[in-house]
Amino acid sequence: MNRTPSSSTPERERTGRIPGAGPGADGTGSAADPGTGAPLSNGLKQRHLSMIALGGVIGAGLFVGSKEGIAAAGPSIVLAYAVSGCLVMLVMRMLGEMAAASPASGSFSVHAGRSIGPWAGLTTGWMFTAQLCVAVAAEAIGAAGIMTGWFPDTQPWMWVLLFMAVFCGANLAAVSNFGEFEFWFAALKITAIGIFLVLGLLAIFGVLPGTSAPGATHLTGDGGFLPNGSDGLVVGLLASVFAYGGLETVTIAAAESKDPVRGVARAVRTAMWRIALFYVGSMAVIVTVIPWNNADIAKNGPYVAVLDYLDIPAAGQIMNVVILIALLSAMNANIYGSSRMAHSLSARGQGPRFLRTVSGGVPRRAVILCSAFGFLAVLFSYWWPETVFQWLLNMVGAAILVVWGFIAVAQLRMRRRLEREEPGKLVVRMWLFPVLTWVALAGVVAVLLLMLRDENQRVQLYFTGGFAVVLVAVGLAKQRMARQKDAG
Repeated sequence: MNRTPSSSTPERERTGRIPGAGPGADGTGSAADPGTGAPLSNGLKQRHLSMIALGGVIGAGLFVGSKEGIAAAGPSIVLAYAVSGCLVMLVMRMLGEMAAASPASGSFSVHAGRSIGPWAGLTTGWMFTAQLCVAVAAEAIGAAGIMTGWFPDTQPWMWVLLFMAVFCGANLAAVSNFGEFEFWFAALKITAIGIFLVLGLLAIFGVLPGTSAPGATHLTGDGGFLPNGSDGLVVGLLASVFAYGGLETVTIAAAESKDPVRGVARAVRTAMWRIALFYVGSMAVIVTVIPWNNADIAKNGPYVAVLDYLDIPAAGQIMNVVILIALLSAMNANIYGSSRMAHSLSARGQGPRFLRTVSGGVPRRAVILCSAFGFLAVLFSYWWPETVFQWLLNMVGAAILVVWGFIAVAQLRMRRRLEREEPGKLVVRMWLFPVLTWVALAGVVAVLLLMLRDENQRVQLYFTGGFAVVLVAVGLAKQRMARQKDAG
């Protein structure tokens, strides 16, 4: 039951702040953090936020991972990406509403802690942090693979160490460095997809030299629009949902911008339809230009397959450069996001105290810790690829869905409180509230249930579920101890 805060409500539940910890301990970065005398920086500009919002979800999951979805769903991958894209846009709108109303470096973790309870903030925050740290390792391994392909006499660990050092250093120096890296990375990725879409459309209409308009031949031929039936569509849907991960970073970054309310509002509004265009448009171009079962899609990836078909010179190397940029961009963003979330959790008393320290506007200890964990996870992938590293991957396999579920519940509760107490803060409003919030929550539950149908996805769901249960138990125990301390 959502109640108006009263004097009987513990301070921790009303504000998400640790009692007696001082201003800024809620992770908002609006005041000096306890024991540090320094707040987080506000060095991000509007252009940084806009590009982070656009480029944050354009990663290797789209450029490489989409081939599994196409192989399973065929032309219906367009429908799969459209459906999952709608879910993602709803989540992003909810995030935008909460972030604009109350910018915080802990973003949805802070909002979940305030609206649901401190245990929810701890659960979502550490699950998200773990997911990003493991993702840093996976992206570093992928980027090193590309580099060793270009320089066969080198070892993967050399490139991993170089990338980790560069992006750890960039994040340690100043938040503006992170913003600049992401701005140019995102600009290159967006430019690459834009050129791909233009070339694809020219080919579809038969305008590109050496091509003829394919019409609906590849959409309805080769087994039809649903060549593998509804089961194939489900697999494609699951693949597309996880390809959209990364949108949350912009709401974390907004707290370190010069005008967080306007910044996040504008970034969210301009990014949503463009993301849908890039994802759904790319899939539509791919399955329209070439057959979905073209062997080159599985061998080289869908984008390279299309560019090769269009006889674009050095298509493979061009896409390798784009994929490398996407991986490095994701590494940079994930080191940033995980460090800010870990710092925010610690500032709220839900993590190690030493991570609260802010120096020069940057939580440097959190940056070093998250970077070190990412590098350690890379070593795990070499030492124990089938055990420890696989366990890590499985633990965070469905983490984003758990986070999205908490976001929906937090937004439901926060919106009702804001309408009652501070309606002026609703700069960004969720569409058709509360109907579409409930639709989004139902969509998250539906995807989780669909994961039970696939054996590999089922394993990830079990591991993630177990990890979530542990975090909830820890969060409830800490919440109970805090209440007893307050009462005593």
